[in-house]
Amino acid sequence: HLRCFQQALAEHDLLLTKDDYYGIYLGMDERTCATALLTTRDGACDRDLLQAMIDRKAALFREYTAIHKPALFPGVVEFVTRATADFRLAIASGGRREQIDEALRGTLIERSFAVIVSADDCAVGKPDPAMYRHTLKLLNAREPRPPLVTAGECLVVEDSLAGIQSAKAAGMAVLALATTYPAEKLGEADHILPNLEGITPEAVLHIIA
Repeated sequence: HLRCFQQALAEHDLLLTKDDYYGIYLGMDERTCATALLTTRDGACDRDLLQAMIDRKAALFREYTAIHKPALFPGVVEFVTRATADFRLAIASGGRREQIDEALRGTLIERSFAVIVSADDCAVGKPDPAMYRHTLKLLNAREPRPPLVTAGECLVVEDSLAGIQSAKAAGMAVLALATTYPAEKLGEADHILPNLEGITPEAVLHIIA
């Protein structure tokens, strides 16, 4: 993602360093990140230029992943598969819908999620809580209902600072995975694990409780 985004931005004379990406923007959707960069440089955000950069990044990422499909993190398939028996599952991601669909395609958990919300579905990205609130609203709109799920009954699994802040602001508990950031930077979460390898949903709920 970083390399493709850097190339798309560089074609319009915008610089995104690795430190800034991981320190500030990771977890935000590309629209929010590019808007901030354009506004800082130009004093305003040209919407046509913004869309051109986002579309270019998506094309670059599509080309790259067609050859190098990203692997799912350790333990994810087992964790999600076990969770489907007792829990309502959703994805709330700052990525584009096509990227989420492609990441899931052909995996054992492709159809495990009742709701998938992407950056294409929510006008305001993380760290704002809007994405998690919108996801919960959609989850509650699906059968079976009642019972309605409250924010306090949700457990969010996150790996980004913006995502943790978004979920906490929405009133949800957060399990952070140190798959992207070192554990010491994820202190706002309720609990931190290296990854989901060997972890069951029941064990996570016990830890959070």
